[in-house]
Amino acid sequence: MNLGERLARGDETALAECYTVLGPLVRRHVVRLVPRHAVDDVVQLVFLEVWRSRRRFDPARALEPWVLAIARRRAIDQLRAEARHYRRTLPLDDHAELPAARTPDASPSVETACDVRDALAVLPLPQRQAIVMAHFGQLTQTEIADRLSVPLGTVKARTARGLRRMRELL
Repeated sequence: MNLGERLARGDETALAECYTVLGPLVRRHVVRLVPRHAVDDVVQLVFLEVWRSRRRFDPARALEPWVLAIARRRAIDQLRAEARHYRRTLPLDDHAELPAARTPDASPSVETACDVRDALAVLPLPQRQAIVMAHFGQLTQTEIADRLSVPLGTVKARTARGLRRMRELL
């Protein structure tokens, strides 16, 4: 029985093993998204949610992308919480004295992110796994090959084909 199956069944030793195996990967992912002072808290929240939502995990799918998706959501939650904390209101009289703020339009980056997500969804699972693990998991191709138990050349080929296909789609 693999780690994902054991975790889905509620095996507490599987959670400890999941933390040992995926903890560094989650930390590398989270450190890119949140301020350094919040990394430990977010990592802890990720594995707390992994345990709490273990029944929703489909053992037929890969564990790493599922955990990284949770990590991304918890990082976003952390950023939102910090933004609420630092946000302050100004009386209208004070606002009149402030220079007009220029906020960049986020819609192009949101559109791009949606396009990339849609392109990833079209890829075959092996290609999508290799790209997600490399980009979001910040794994080297050698680490991906080890985790998927496939030859390094296979990972390189899957990544190259997937990126070529995504380039066509985008």
